[in-house]
Amino acid sequence: MNFKQLETFLRVVEWQSFTKAAQHLYLSQPTISLQIKALEKELQVILFQRNEKKVTLTEAGRLFYPEVKQILHHYYNIQAGLEDLKELKTGRLMIGASTIPGEYLLPQIIGDFHHKYPGIKINLRISDSASIGAKVRHKEIDVGIVGLPFTEDDIVCTPWIKDYLVLIVPPQHKWAQLKSINLKELRKEPIIIREPGSGTRRTIELLLEKKGVSFKDLKVTMELGSTRAIITAVLSGTGISIVSFFAAHDLVGLNKLSLISFKDVDFKRYLYIIHPKKWWGNFAAKAFFSFLKTKNIWALYDTKSGSLS
Repeated sequence: MNFKQLETFLRVVEWQSFTKAAQHLYLSQPTISLQIKALEKELQVILFQRNEKKVTLTEAGRLFYPEVKQILHHYYNIQAGLEDLKELKTGRLMIGASTIPGEYLLPQIIGDFHHKYPGIKINLRISDSASIGAKVRHKEIDVGIVGLPFTEDDIVCTPWIKDYLVLIVPPQHKWAQLKSINLKELRKEPIIIREPGSGTRRTIELLLEKKGVSFKDLKVTMELGSTRAIITAVLSGTGISIVSFFAAHDLVGLNKLSLISFKDVDFKRYLYIIHPKKWWGNFAAKAFFSFLKTKNIWALYDTKSGSLS
């Protein structure tokens, strides 16, 4: 038994004619007859009584008819729902992001995506890069944007955009008027950093190691769980920190923070898009991935106002 046979049965009942059913299904009458015979053979019952004037249902046919009608109704609804998914008229999308993309870049991008595909329901979870990677691996998240590359076989990791890590100090700090300092001078100042598992922290650790500066040599006074918390602590004069340019730029433009570069190291990294190797037909996730790839964040960045336009 297949859906073609059930649809043929339904049309013969509705039109009470093999000929009319054949016309509306764009099939030959012999084909219609063969499909009904195959259905009757499989069910081991006779479904129709045939005479010269019309076709009527047998008792078995009358019992079978409402069930077929319901089956096909569900089938057509499923087909319509799948078409809506394919055409992105409906669907769900679970996005995960580390702090920088999650708090500073994605809100506007997600808004643009929602404007283009209003039927897709979107959920954004923000955590550290390691946690987002774990959620992608366990398929709790469809697409992740993180500050660390992942090399696991079950995760696809694609470079997205370049980010720059910058030293920030409050305006009253002794370095506030400097354009750059030597990396080793960081050892002299109390510094505030992100928690273990953060992509920003891991990038800093790796770049310091390459320059022969041990992370343990820094005067770490606080480990905080978000970049916003770090910036607030720096503004209060608690210490200095290294954060993403995206996070600091607005406040630098308002003269609330001073941004300092390093003479001997370039703190740059990529933000990455990650997703499970097998997406299991998630049309919304694939569309969002393509949408992200079209977004040139630096081209959209207004360096005068310090905001995304």
